[in-house]
Amino acid sequence: MNIRRTGDDREASVPAARLANVRAAGVGSLPGEDIDAGLALVFTELPDFPHLPELPARGPGAEMIGRTAAALVDLHVDLQPSGWRLVARPGIDVRRARELLDRDLDALVPVAATHDGPLKVQLAGPWTLAAALQTERGPVLADAGAVRDLVESLAEGVRDHVEQVRRRAPHAQLMVQLDEPALPAVLAGAIPTSSGLSRVRAVPEVDAEQALRAVVTGAGGGAVIVHCCAVEVPVGVVAGAGATGVSFDLGTAAVDHDALAAAVEGGLELWAGVVPALGPGVPPAPRQVVAPVRRLWHELGFGADDLRLRVALTPACGLAGASPGWARTAMQLVRQAARVLDEAPEQVGA
Repeated sequence: MNIRRTGDDREASVPAARLANVRAAGVGSLPGEDIDAGLALVFTELPDFPHLPELPARGPGAEMIGRTAAALVDLHVDLQPSGWRLVARPGIDVRRARELLDRDLDALVPVAATHDGPLKVQLAGPWTLAAALQTERGPVLADAGAVRDLVESLAEGVRDHVEQVRRRAPHAQLMVQLDEPALPAVLAGAIPTSSGLSRVRAVPEVDAEQALRAVVTGAGGGAVIVHCCAVEVPVGVVAGAGATGVSFDLGTAAVDHDALAAAVEGGLELWAGVVPALGPGVPPAPRQVVAPVRRLWHELGFGADDLRLRVALTPACGLAGASPGWARTAMQLVRQAARVLDEAPEQVGA
């Protein structure tokens, strides 16, 4: 398809859209500890685009870092008072994390064995993982060799994880989400050392892009979304790494419009977080939810017809901190908002 910028006469040829229409999707985490209940909720409220939820309330190993560490290949971690640390051999903490992950994968079978649409799974991205994991000497991020080993292990882990999901959901169109909330801080040199008295040196964008690309490639050619809930979203790094799309909180993110417009012209999908992750009291109306999306799309200079082909709507972030009632409401609202946006593309810019 061609995207036409409405502010001038330029056109850019990009690959055929990978969004059949405006989609409603989840970010990842949910409240509660029952994976069967979590899957039932997701497949009920987001039937066209479900995901394998994360349930951090179950404790260490169920949260983003421990869950991803459980998927690493030939690297082992253990839980220390300072957090997860690379160790020579696996201990009880990572074994528990792997058991939780295996249990969650097996829980997919009753609900996803015949699912033939998109299905998303989430893992931490390489830079957020490197910023969170420790070695005996400090953050993995401060050790170039450890970072290199971690990237290789995670790329292989993503490949294995996708294969494990494919065995349980053989007809699904698998998509991987890499969560990178720490990526902007890594690029800015804002990650503290173990003592907290100094900061780990900034990672050059070219190095960040190369490592992220290696993990994106681990998905085996499938679609990969990079989610960043930080204020500064490095769209250029995400696009350069070959990701399918970028996901961020539309209400808080400070995104360079020129960089985002260039990335979208190049084929990047926009996953807009538009529904509050925590209940605001009275839920907003679907038309209120989509208004910022229309406004951004108009400011980027794209035409209304392309909006429904290049944008997905999500909650602003994961829903682990929400009440069960709001988690359900948020997913319902995302789906309703996507329907409104799909039915009224002529309202872009209104």
